[in-house]
Amino acid sequence: MRGRNSVTWVGQGLPPGGPEREALREKGQFWTPPWVAEAMVAYVLGGGARTRFDPAVGAGAFFLAARRLFGPRRVELRGTEIDPTALDEALRSGLDRDGLRGVEIRDFVLDPPDGRFPAIVANPPYVRHHRLPPEKKAKLQMLTYDVLGRWLDGRAGLHVYFLIRALQRLADGGRLAFLVPADTVEGVFAPGLWEWIASRYRVEAVVTFAPHATPFPGVDTNPLILMIRAVPPGERITWAYCREWGTPQLTAWVRADFPENGFGDLDVCRRLLKEALATGLSRPPAERQDGRPKLGEYVVVRRGIATGANEFFFMTRKRAAELGIPGEFLHPAIGRTRDVAGEEVTEATLERLEAAGRPNVLFSPDGRPFEEFPPPVQRYLRRGMAMGLPRRPLLATRTPWYKMEVRKPPPFLFAYLGRRNARFIRNRAGVVPLTGFLCVYPRDPSEEAVERLWRVLRHPDTLANLRLVGKSYGGGAIKVERSAFRFLRRLRRISGTSEGVWCQVLDTGAWGCFKTATGKERGSHQGVAGSRRGLRRPGPGTGPHPQPR
Repeated sequence: MRGRNSVTWVGQGLPPGGPEREALREKGQFWTPPWVAEAMVAYVLGGGARTRFDPAVGAGAFFLAARRLFGPRRVELRGTEIDPTALDEALRSGLDRDGLRGVEIRDFVLDPPDGRFPAIVANPPYVRHHRLPPEKKAKLQMLTYDVLGRWLDGRAGLHVYFLIRALQRLADGGRLAFLVPADTVEGVFAPGLWEWIASRYRVEAVVTFAPHATPFPGVDTNPLILMIRAVPPGERITWAYCREWGTPQLTAWVRADFPENGFGDLDVCRRLLKEALATGLSRPPAERQDGRPKLGEYVVVRRGIATGANEFFFMTRKRAAELGIPGEFLHPAIGRTRDVAGEEVTEATLERLEAAGRPNVLFSPDGRPFEEFPPPVQRYLRRGMAMGLPRRPLLATRTPWYKMEVRKPPPFLFAYLGRRNARFIRNRAGVVPLTGFLCVYPRDPSEEAVERLWRVLRHPDTLANLRLVGKSYGGGAIKVERSAFRFLRRLRRISGTSEGVWCQVLDTGAWGCFKTATGKERGSHQGVAGSRRGLRRPGPGTGPHPQPR
């Protein structure tokens, strides 16, 4: 594909699926486009360094960018690469063997080269934690303890360990530019990591990308560029939002030392690092929200059921009848977001799925001894044992292996990962969802409260606000984790009023049924001018709170 960058780039051919795509996920190799590589190289070499180090050379994008920007002899190019076949791609990209003579085949994270480097730039492999072999994961965990002085949550991917090792190898006064997914700064492991980084290094700039400007079209990741110096920490960072794919303005902006104005393809601001980390570095600065209602005050959110073997436990009614499984072990269920075309799940939805041969019931055995099940269930469980299901990772943790997770049917489902289709869904069929959905339980389960809450959840501005607490990915996909719902609140302004979505909903009385544990109103909404219905939020003990398991 061609951007407005002066360099033509045909891009990385991404297989749509199958073994080739799976192999790509295992290696985590996604090549950096020239317009991004040049901006990153311009930063790390902008301080006058003559040696530039890449810990994951891959196709050599940063080597090529350094040559374009600074000439073939001005900068010494060094690096490491664990996969020798990746260097074949570098040769095809225009480098020669002389240009790669400074590259060592070694594991940068667990076997780094000696010395420290004044300029480090990388697009590290994006390998998620569950794809790391247990023995390697244990060594990586030990690295974090040795370097950070603490254990890092085990859900950190390989790219996080690359960042830690690279910072350890950064020379005093040196510069580092890393292209990483947003979970590096917003994942469950991020607080401890960034407490360490922010106390020892200066985060100078962060660049995020609009969905249509992502460096990796067609890849479900939300990338950002971190630009960090090994100098005393600072309180503020420069934050930029790149709105155009291939723009040469990104490199020009870096070379101009991050000005706030003058580059139309970038939205730029200065912000406090503390605020940026609290809000999420992939998100714009947040307004103050003191006293304003948050969704977490009104609902409990749980993930959907993880079966451990959908092909065994999730089936059609016809299949269940053929197996003779009694109804007491079956529950209406929904598995895929695309199985719900609209904003409600009804009996008609399940009938359409059944007619299309799509699974819509969950085989849900309890934990009773095997011999106490009816014969048809025993026969089916024996089939599962013959399939090796008790040895599968998730099922092996359960006792007995066939004991299914239990969820009370939630009044609302949330399709938490999708393109243009992340949405709340009214559950009018009493289904339980699998892990493609989140379960949303109102703290006040009364019929009136549920219907009024539904008006809030389906409001267009509530859905628009999801981008402020979720993670945006390539192609317009958005993912909202369960923990993020407690932060969802009035953040965006609505056309024609100074108040946002929650205030608009309050005007219609949508929150009118919610009370505190004592039944008294909490008081009117802070900052709302004029007369307004009082906002009554539920206390922890309000109503017969569901206890979803």
